[in-house]
Amino acid sequence: MLRALGDNLRLATGTFVAHPLRTALTLLGIVIGVATVMAMMALLEGLRLKVTNDLSQLGANVFRVDKWPQGIRFGGGDRLNWNKIAARPALTLGDKRAIAEQCPSVKRTSASAWQPGQRVRTAMTETQPNVFVLGTTVEYPETAGISLARGRAFNDQEDLDGRQVVVIGPDVADKLFPSLDPLGQELRLKGRPFTVVGVLARRGKVLGLFNLDNMVLVPMTTFLGLYGKRRTVSVSVEAKDQAVFDRAMDEARRLMRQRRRLGPSDEDDFEVSTNESMAKSLNDLSKVVTAATFGVCLLSLLVGGIGILNIMLVSVSERTREIGVRKALGARRSRILAQFATEAVVLSLVGGLVGVLLGLGLAGLARWTLGLATAVPTWAVVVSLLMSSGVGLVFGIYPAARAARLDPVDAMRAE
Repeated sequence: MLRALGDNLRLATGTFVAHPLRTALTLLGIVIGVATVMAMMALLEGLRLKVTNDLSQLGANVFRVDKWPQGIRFGGGDRLNWNKIAARPALTLGDKRAIAEQCPSVKRTSASAWQPGQRVRTAMTETQPNVFVLGTTVEYPETAGISLARGRAFNDQEDLDGRQVVVIGPDVADKLFPSLDPLGQELRLKGRPFTVVGVLARRGKVLGLFNLDNMVLVPMTTFLGLYGKRRTVSVSVEAKDQAVFDRAMDEARRLMRQRRRLGPSDEDDFEVSTNESMAKSLNDLSKVVTAATFGVCLLSLLVGGIGILNIMLVSVSERTREIGVRKALGARRSRILAQFATEAVVLSLVGGLVGVLLGLGLAGLARWTLGLATAVPTWAVVVSLLMSSGVGLVFGIYPAARAARLDPVDAMRAE
């Protein structure tokens, strides 16, 4: 059995070496399909790992209460009515205080509101209009997993008095004060002077989108006076520990329903989200992209399979006399069938291996040139090779069966 398999592999290799250009063109569809799957799976797995790491920075045992839904929704049955959501009442600092005071399982709460696309200036320079200005209460660093590299956060009295102090991200500090110690320096927001009291530790981007280093934190009272007092806030809630996390969420939800006078049959007019729910939304997106990627791969493999079918039919035609001689010398039909089926599987497997290597190379190139996180899951390699081998077997069966059915006498007479 092993000897027969070795002979089949040797014959298959000899056939491919004898026609290198034809073999390469036949493999093109399979190579493209497998390389696409490998590159996309590497990017998606890298994104998944980065999401897990990024969300772990947003504070432990923390959930959020918001007016607006968080994350990404899919499916027609889950389509959101944005007009209805926009009509919801805003969350206020009163809601934040109520949750902290009336929910026994809650350790602390904080409130935040943000204004994107802001330009921050000094007397000498200014940033691009892409800075996120966050109004926060003093508890925000603990609930958001924030630490400071230098200086301090603002305190309760500064928030209560609406003082014009800020904590800036490292990217803002590098842009505005490249050769100076930022602490004690003055910058301007909307034309008003603010004093820098702290600089955040560098954290990078969350989900590759939101730059945590390009922020300016302002006391909430000051922020509302600067950007509008009637805006909604986001309330971050930290449970006392993981054991009471779900209980804390239930307590906060019940309290919010009571404060808004919602009946038993009324749906929530606010959102409660966790890091896990945000990760699930992104995993849903990942599944959609994965399905689309495999669709592209299947189309490419179909093209490659047709190429294998064509090349194997040509091979049978070219080797008709050889098949006749082998059958005349006693080769059984099953041996001829196995020979040509092996050639088809080996041909497609070689294309799969080349596609895997090309996909790994593309993933590495993306990581090196674009700074994208990439990680190739083992299952993607295995599935890609199995799919490519399966295509060779399926599309190689007919030419192999045709070769096995040849009459030896007629075959040896063929020109």
